[in-house]
Amino acid sequence: MNRTKLFILALAGIFAVSCATDNVDGSESAIVDAAMLKKFVNTSNDAVKGELIIYVDEATAEQLEGAEVATRSGVTAFDEVLMEIGAENLKPVFNLKVNAERKRERGMHRWYAVSISEDADLDVAAKTLAELNVVERVQFAKRVVAPKSQPVEIDSYAATRAAELPFNDPLLVEQWHYNNDGTVDFPNAKAGADVNLFDAWELTTGRPDVIVAVVDEGVCYEHEDLNANMLVNEAERNGQPGVDDDENGYVDDIYGYNFVNRGAITWTRTGDSGHGTHVAGTVAAVNNNGKGGAGVAGGSGNGDGVRLISCQIISGATAASTTATAEAIEYATDRGACVLQNSWGFEAGAVSNDKSFETGQTSVEVEAFRYFMETQNHPNLEGGIIIFAAGNDGKAVAGYPAAWNKLIAVSAIAPDGNPTYYTCFDRGCNVSAPGGEYFVRNNYTVDYGCVVSTLPGNKYARMQGTSMACPHVSGIAALAISYAADNGIVMTLPELKDIIVSSVTGFGTFSGTKVNYGGGVINLSTYTNKMGTGLIDAYRVLMAVRGTTCIPVPLNQSVIIDIANYIGDGNSQIKMLKSDISEEVVEKLGITDCKFMGSKLIMTCTKPGSALVTLKYVAGGNTVGGGQITGGMEAQQEFALIVRPGVKVDEGTGSPLNPGGWL
Repeated sequence: MNRTKLFILALAGIFAVSCATDNVDGSESAIVDAAMLKKFVNTSNDAVKGELIIYVDEATAEQLEGAEVATRSGVTAFDEVLMEIGAENLKPVFNLKVNAERKRERGMHRWYAVSISEDADLDVAAKTLAELNVVERVQFAKRVVAPKSQPVEIDSYAATRAAELPFNDPLLVEQWHYNNDGTVDFPNAKAGADVNLFDAWELTTGRPDVIVAVVDEGVCYEHEDLNANMLVNEAERNGQPGVDDDENGYVDDIYGYNFVNRGAITWTRTGDSGHGTHVAGTVAAVNNNGKGGAGVAGGSGNGDGVRLISCQIISGATAASTTATAEAIEYATDRGACVLQNSWGFEAGAVSNDKSFETGQTSVEVEAFRYFMETQNHPNLEGGIIIFAAGNDGKAVAGYPAAWNKLIAVSAIAPDGNPTYYTCFDRGCNVSAPGGEYFVRNNYTVDYGCVVSTLPGNKYARMQGTSMACPHVSGIAALAISYAADNGIVMTLPELKDIIVSSVTGFGTFSGTKVNYGGGVINLSTYTNKMGTGLIDAYRVLMAVRGTTCIPVPLNQSVIIDIANYIGDGNSQIKMLKSDISEEVVEKLGITDCKFMGSKLIMTCTKPGSALVTLKYVAGGNTVGGGQITGGMEAQQEFALIVRPGVKVDEGTGSPLNPGGWL
């Protein structure tokens, strides 16, 4: 058994025995042991060798800040213990060169990383530190799980643009995950199994004052389809190499920082897969530049995309430890990010629940997350939003940190609108997005159902994973903030999170089976009601920001929509007036047989899509008053019609049953 586990169990046993006796001499010892037990944030299972994290009291933190020697605090007992465990270095986890006063108020200056020999016994060193009164918490450092997705490079593609596409990026036609017309080469591909992005782009494509931090492998900032949307630290770019020109504690952090190797962003080390670059491209590859593919919030080609910053926590085969990951999140906050994109984490099930992850809200990574969430870096969002990939372990629980209820965890679907074989689902999963999926045909692997994005070296590739689903949601969050800014709307963090998880197309009931890439068979019914709230819809997100009610409409089916259900509490007394639905909307949605009867709108839509319409009605009575007529008032309200395949309709009334759902 792990020595820390033995030690903690021993402490618990001593505490229980002491409480069960009247031995006065042992009472003080029991109190001390119980207090020591509470000091441990976690155990040493899979811990990083040679590193411990401690949280010291205020007085010791003040003395350490003024210490001239890294392993000397001026507190005799503390210094003796550091010598005893062979401490080679003692440094603060968080950077006090930026926002120092605010960080001190939060107690962030009290977190320290202790470096010892990798041959030293971590459990013994941790126990020795925990015995000190000045040490309030002891945490073992862990390494994040490096993403396992492997890219399939796109060798060639036509440098032409389909006339019906909104931008001239040649690979946009293959990015089914933005606009799926059902023709993608994937078994049972379903039109509408996408994030409904094209209609959202008619409202906003992003803003350069919205910053998204990509916590991942290094982002290839030189890429032809990313460079223009990278956040640039001008002080460092125009300064002297090897010098911390902006005095923020990081040398030459022009496009971000490498927290694994402590220096410049890298993407060519042995073991690098291009994962961070691929993720970044989905968030904000430059749109309408005639190159490669498009990004969710990549702008319109006029320099108006959101900005990306690379916070590298994976380099080659090495993943950052807890301390470096916490520092990367802090760095993203201090550089102005308001969206934190995370396609990494720990194996599903490695952390049992939120309490274990938080440990009384005192673990160093939780402190970093809270610092990000409680910092307002954009005037139109009060706080910062954190998006995580749910994990690729195929388990009925998301991995942590994704599963933590303060964050948004994203599960993955394939082009058929069904869950992917690898996605985590159920507990801790909040919403779904396209993650893509390989399949096998005639013993050959087919990758057209995967997500298309950027790869280092001005390349492009297809990849699959919840890692690929996550940046769709991060990009949509960035669009929501951009749209709010365009319209002078200020959102709180809870409001934005609610908008994202509620602006979805529901899945309804999954049925049947599916052969997974590895050759096994999965029962799709297992996933029913377990893929979060549904498939995120970018257009609906923007409508929610706008405050416009969305009405779901089935494709190629006559539907009776009772507008009274969408006004007030759903029991309003109104009569519809003939409303002018523009020819543009009629053409876009293929509207036929449009009629107004009582409070109802009867129509058939033959084309999938979304559109705004203004519908008029009489408020109070059946006739509009005026002149010699006493009657009701003419009123009107804006609605968004969302035409998607699979919207369920009540067979008796012909009305939509709910805001979505695959049949």
